[in-house]
Amino acid sequence: MVPPDSVLGLLPTWAALYALALFAFGSAGFILYRRVFRLILLGRPADRFDRPAERIIGAIPLIFGQRKVLQRVSLRRDLAGLAHFFIFWGFLSFTASYVVFIFGDAVWPEFSETILTEAGVRVVAIYLDLLAATFFIVLIWAAIRRWVTTPQRLSFDLTQKWESAVILLLIAALMLMSIFAEAMYVASGGDGPTAAAIVGSALGNWLSGVGLSTNLANGLHSLTWWAHVGIILGFAVYIPLSKHIHLIGAPLSFVFRSLEAPGTLSTPLDLETAEVFGAANVRDFTQKQLLDGYACAVCGRCTEVCPANISGKTLSPMHIAENLKEHLIEAGPGLADGNGGHGDSAPLIGPWIGEEALWDCLTCGACVQECPVGVEHIDMIVDMRRNLTMERAEIPETGMNALMSMEQRGHPWRGTTYSRTDWAEGLDVPTLAEHPTAEVLFWVGCTAALEKRSQSVARSMASVLKRAGVDFAILGDEEGCSGDPARRMGNEYLYQIMAQQNIETFTRYDVKTIVTICPHCFNTIKNEYPHLGGDYQVLHYSEFIAELIAEGTLKPLVTIDTTLTYHDSCYLGRHNGVYDAPRKIAEAIPGLQVREMERHRDKGFCCGAGGGHMWMEESRGRRINHIRTDQFLETGADTVGVSCPFCLQMFEEGIQSSDSAPNGTQAKDLLEILDESLG
Repeated sequence: MVPPDSVLGLLPTWAALYALALFAFGSAGFILYRRVFRLILLGRPADRFDRPAERIIGAIPLIFGQRKVLQRVSLRRDLAGLAHFFIFWGFLSFTASYVVFIFGDAVWPEFSETILTEAGVRVVAIYLDLLAATFFIVLIWAAIRRWVTTPQRLSFDLTQKWESAVILLLIAALMLMSIFAEAMYVASGGDGPTAAAIVGSALGNWLSGVGLSTNLANGLHSLTWWAHVGIILGFAVYIPLSKHIHLIGAPLSFVFRSLEAPGTLSTPLDLETAEVFGAANVRDFTQKQLLDGYACAVCGRCTEVCPANISGKTLSPMHIAENLKEHLIEAGPGLADGNGGHGDSAPLIGPWIGEEALWDCLTCGACVQECPVGVEHIDMIVDMRRNLTMERAEIPETGMNALMSMEQRGHPWRGTTYSRTDWAEGLDVPTLAEHPTAEVLFWVGCTAALEKRSQSVARSMASVLKRAGVDFAILGDEEGCSGDPARRMGNEYLYQIMAQQNIETFTRYDVKTIVTICPHCFNTIKNEYPHLGGDYQVLHYSEFIAELIAEGTLKPLVTIDTTLTYHDSCYLGRHNGVYDAPRKIAEAIPGLQVREMERHRDKGFCCGAGGGHMWMEESRGRRINHIRTDQFLETGADTVGVSCPFCLQMFEEGIQSSDSAPNGTQAKDLLEILDESLG
């Protein structure tokens, strides 16, 4: 767009523009500092400044490639991801044009002389003109989608707020003013390379042809050009006050993202120096967690895929992040101004975030995976659980019972009469005390050792390892709980005690390689024990067994005549990326026909046992395992295959409770099926 020469013939355009830009961007910077950055700095420092090159390079495809936005297109067939990608790059294009055309000569004259040739200006003018027209069409589609057809994720209260309409209207007005400013320039007799704009020039020529006077066109050119500039500068001030703050928060969130496996909770609390346990006030959260509230785009994607929310419970991951931000904006300024100590801010849990919602979380990671702006919901939820558990002793009774059993008996299975080695009776399975040079430690886990149905899986594992000639041993009575249930339910103190005890045992036997049955133990020992000094090669059995099959050490021969659908455990699949290994085991079994559920692999749906819910009752709504069982039954398969003892129990109960499950429908661990096929 060609700017007018002056403002009402009194002031040069460049002088007015620079003065307004200085005021707008100065105001925006002041608001950003007061409303955002100084409040984020109230949080605990987050250890996210390590590996800077990896952080910055890895953030580039997330920010500029919109990788997590486009992920939705493939995962959920949601075309809004493509629209957002287009809008994002349109925003960057117009921003770049302002810098080049308005400030280019002053900031970088050599660049302007090289790039802003007549041909260069012509190309840019055509590009921006077509972009503005397409932009406007996309915005109309976006408005219809949000307020007419309205998919589930846009039906929540936060996604229906009026500011969404304001933002769409402002962007639409910006595009219209861009086209009309060009049209009025052409209608007033303007020419040159900028007049090459296709849509604007066509409109300008038409208006000139129907009698629009040159003087009026000239005046309208000034009006539309300044309206365009006014909207831009107004946006600069509005962004820090609206949900569009994610334009700043999201890139920072990606740079300071966790570089560990998705299932890994943040670095353990230093229990000796911590002023409080967990998070209940602004200063208790990390700076990354406070930043996440500003990164949130309020798009509803996290809540739409949350199994707890889908089943009718109160948890909404989007509301957790957004309400934390709103609480920070309310309570933070007083703390930042020095009006109050650590615990003097208004309460967060209760008024802003309900306890029930915090306990509804399965820590399945669907919200984190779906989030297009890098919000880490699980960390903030578990931090608040820590406060409820360790500071207030406010935890659901069933969860408290499991924690008490872990403290008193070393495992969460209250009431079991089995010992750690009863499952191995008659199998001649050595312990490390008997065979300390074993190459592989078979970590049995509490559930496979102490819960009757799951003991069959442990026996199958031992049988398969023996058939493969693996030199292995178990810890037997020296094995303790990995601590995963305690940590996910908020008892960080108990977790660290249990983890340290296991690490000491591993050290005593010089353990190098650990193979687990349970994905929860696998995730904790592999990803979280290193925080406490325990670093080992940890494999889930599916990885270990699939490799034995691939190298020919194991050869399933007996035909298993059944149809099977495989359920991806959250802590094996989504949190650790192990999707192929279990399927390779299933594919190697003769006769086994595999059918996939609609929600499988990275679209998988939690069985309902994560986050301590193996031992906690659900608060309300439909049972999550019943929803997942129905998804299994829809495939028409005879068997649902799992590689997690928690999932096994959830499907067993779901099948028993279902009125539509045909006779013979069953849940089995892949190890049990493989053991049978080995003969």
